Amino acid sequence: MNVRVEYRRSNLVYEDILHNSVDFGLVAFPVKMRQIEMIPFRNDHLVLITHPSHPLAKTGDVQLQRSPAQVHGFDPDIPTRKAVDQIFRENRIEIDPVMEFDNIETVKRAVEIDAGVAIVPQATVLQEVRQGTLSAIHFKGKEFTRPLAILHRKGRVLTPAMKKFIETLGTDMSGEQKI
Repeated sequence: MNVRVEYRRSNLVYEDILHNSVDFGLVAFPVKMRQIEMIPFRNDHLVLITHPSHPLAKTGDVQLQRSPAQVHGFDPDIPTRKAVDQIFRENRIEIDPVMEFDNIETVKRAVEIDAGVAIVPQATVLQEVRQGTLSAIHFKGKEFTRPLAILHRKGRVLTPAMKKFIETLGTDMSGEQKI
């Protein structure tokens, strides 16, 4: 099996699937499409990240009540950004992102240099938290998540290797998580 991983905006992942350019795609906040099969993968927990010396880093859990200082975010057309904006709207918090980026690595680097805070999927910052370059703070009394799904073209015959790949990711073909 030869696996190549490439970061692409979600709209391009859908195009690649539809054009048979790739076998699988992995997207956040999957959108149902007639020609695409979705296999639920998992839900990522969203956390607030700060520089370790930021005052919020020592609070444990943070209450989402007001705009947390300078906020960095994803570009407005990225699904995770749309979800974060929805979180702020539902909590009646107005934010004006200081900087907007198209990928998680750039968001993390901006927070690492203590240029503000961001809301990101927890799984994407595990290494930085372990290394002490970022602090991840959970939200008090609320849990925010983003669903992930594995996509492939509907009607495509999955080879044994493709099925094994999905199984290796920890999901069976029905989308059930394996423990």
